[in-house]
Amino acid sequence: MSETKTALVTGANKGIGYEIAAGLGALGYRVGVGARDDVRRETAVEKLRAAGVDAFGVPLEVTDGQSVTAAAELVERRTGRLDALVNNAGVSGEFGPGWVQDPTTLDLDVVRRVVETNVLGVVRVTNAMLPLLRRSAAPRIVNVSSSVGSLTRQADPDIEIGPVMAAYAPSKSFLNAVTVQYARQLTGTGILINAACPGLVATDFNGFHGPRTPQQGAAVAIRLATLPDDGPTGAFFEDDGVVPW
Repeated sequence: MSETKTALVTGANKGIGYEIAAGLGALGYRVGVGARDDVRRETAVEKLRAAGVDAFGVPLEVTDGQSVTAAAELVERRTGRLDALVNNAGVSGEFGPGWVQDPTTLDLDVVRRVVETNVLGVVRVTNAMLPLLRRSAAPRIVNVSSSVGSLTRQADPDIEIGPVMAAYAPSKSFLNAVTVQYARQLTGTGILINAACPGLVATDFNGFHGPRTPQQGAAVAIRLATLPDDGPTGAFFEDDGVVPW
């Protein structure tokens, strides 16, 4: 088995996911670029390789069980284990005017699609990759969340948290809760799992509205993916520290 550490980043063909892959690659990780779009995935792999990253493509649709199983098999063939899994792939769901998802008029199919990717997709990928993570001496899992999933901040009228997002924000609260349950179950295994908030990053995910660059947004996930053995688990972080639940 290779001594080079391997990471898999989902939704890694662009934006924050790409920069997480690039950052881990710069630290010497072999990086699997998980993405569902063949052309965009291979373009990202070529760009990473041109920058000196040992990157390989992983066809991956997180909502499809067969795709996830095939991705785990591909990683096993390529590397034999997985040292870091970054669950970055996510969707926002359709918004109304003003980037609002009004709970009083929300299409339930929108909620289902968002939860299927942002929560069930994370569970599906994580469980498929756990056997490979257990082969690592220092396995790490990072779930890319958002501060809009913080119930504390959402409920505080003195905190500016942005528009009502009745599908996207609760999906991140759900993801945070799932992260805590994984941490409880994996206590004593050496697997550290945490949630990361990249902040408001200008990407095509939000129409390029945001004060932060993708590189800035990627930093917290990269830090959590490379934690020392005595690092935290079952917590929620942004650049400035812990995010309240």
